[in-house]
Amino acid sequence: MTTAPAGGNCFGPRLEAGGALFQLWAPHARSVGVSVGDQPPLPMSRDAEGFWSVQTSAGAGALYRFEVDGQRAPDPASRFQPEGVGGPSQVIDSAAYVWNHPDWRGRPWAETVLYEAHAGLLGGFEGLRSRLPDLAALGVTALELMPIGEFAGARNWGYDGVMPFAPESAYGRPDDLRALVDEAHGLGLMVFLDVVYNHFGPDGNWLPRYAPEFFDTASKTPWGAAIDFHKTAVRRFFTENALYWLGEFRIDGLRLDAVHMILDQSWLVEMAAEVRSAFAGRHVHLVLENENNDAGLLRAGFDAQWNDDFHNVLHVLLIGETHAYYRDFADHPAERLARCLAEGFIYQGEPSPNHDGRPRGQPSADLPPTAFVSFLQNHDQVGNRAFGERLTRLADPRALKAAMGLLLLCPQIPMLFMGEEVGAREPFLFFTDFHGELAAAVRNGRRGEFAGAPGFADPKQRDAIPDPNAVSTYEASRWTDRAPDAADWRAFVADRLAVRRADLVSRLKGASSLGARAVGEKAVVARWRLADGASLTIAANLAAAPVAAELPDAAPLIGDYRPGAPLDGFTTLAWISS
Repeated sequence: MTTAPAGGNCFGPRLEAGGALFQLWAPHARSVGVSVGDQPPLPMSRDAEGFWSVQTSAGAGALYRFEVDGQRAPDPASRFQPEGVGGPSQVIDSAAYVWNHPDWRGRPWAETVLYEAHAGLLGGFEGLRSRLPDLAALGVTALELMPIGEFAGARNWGYDGVMPFAPESAYGRPDDLRALVDEAHGLGLMVFLDVVYNHFGPDGNWLPRYAPEFFDTASKTPWGAAIDFHKTAVRRFFTENALYWLGEFRIDGLRLDAVHMILDQSWLVEMAAEVRSAFAGRHVHLVLENENNDAGLLRAGFDAQWNDDFHNVLHVLLIGETHAYYRDFADHPAERLARCLAEGFIYQGEPSPNHDGRPRGQPSADLPPTAFVSFLQNHDQVGNRAFGERLTRLADPRALKAAMGLLLLCPQIPMLFMGEEVGAREPFLFFTDFHGELAAAVRNGRRGEFAGAPGFADPKQRDAIPDPNAVSTYEASRWTDRAPDAADWRAFVADRLAVRRADLVSRLKGASSLGARAVGEKAVVARWRLADGASLTIAANLAAAPVAAELPDAAPLIGDYRPGAPLDGFTTLAWISS
């Protein structure tokens, strides 16, 4: 049963003529039943592979629970949890929603401008819908949602999800999510979803109780036992999840979280191939987060990887911090930025100080620039600071705007973090909604993480770090556009994205690097051959002092420049020449 039947799935309820088929993989269990509503449990039958199933008359909207060896449990493949992780699961008819834009086929990858957002902070699925026209007007082409799988409590980043098929009930119902996607498509926006296939959260995960085979207890991750992707049923669970979001919700792309923690990487290639086959008539995009800088996966069915190297080296150039993972970029950062612009990854097999001198990465110079998603900020790089400071609180605003110009105009795929387009100054903090001993463990663990960081040697200093479980921590992370320079920031971002749309996007597919070099302590010049044979030159100087550089003898696409003059401080210029 681990290969889904035509038109069906192995995990979660399946509505058929006459009622719902319930199914559960519980090879460890001695008996399994399903209780629908207030009815006594119906016994389920087991097959040779450990799948239990029973056909019922239950219809859409029915609430149900499994009983595994006499213990009640929700469905790990539940499609909705109206009362949260501890309540009953609900049967959902995914075909009942009437799409307003059924002919949408997505957009080519080269057109992508991502906007990462947390659904809860922006008012749930309905609140996000109201923001879509502004994003489209700004020049964003893709909304990327942080994980929305059901998690314990009402506040979470989403990476503690325990039911990856169930849209978080605090954000709305499944059809509210469909309406968000539908509205986005009507505005020409794609919707991407961040999915977590490397672990489950610590509260509400029932799988270890009745399917311990789901985990490889001999292999550890930062979150506990690794998920055992050697098991066929486990592989099917997550492949079905990818197909579910892309199919039943018409999501346009997935960003797979921390795939370096998926210990059997062959599943990634297998899943990507099945996705490509299933949605051959659509533009569907698959993006990785991968600490290993595995360039091979970008040649095996994946469109791109989040390029932490781009962020990290620019952070060093903008802020000057060189602790933790910034150690890898502390020396010669301008030269490292040049390599990033020319070749994608900075670490392509070199020893990494942050990894105890072990090699990190693989050669990537042959990959197109669009194989890399670049960003100045994201949920991790802001929220994993002790006080969640954005770059508007840390960097010289003139240097920050020059870096933003580089981000939005270079041929790599740009991503904005919510609020960045208006220069938001509010923090984005780490928040959860745990209780009791788990809440204390998360709070103390969070503060303990910073024991070796500059400024946190004294326990009293660490005690000032906001409690992740406090409502005030969550509320402090809500951003506004009330900063005095918000309109200026928005106009700047919109202008650069308009240039990107008019002059670059149609020429990006097939673009390749012509090299890059450092021309100053914080300055680089990079060139690319575009698809139509024209060349793009970008010169960026993040320092105050002008630098000498060989620049095109022509007016740039953006900014003022007198041919033959030095590259001014805090400036990014771009030229296209035939």
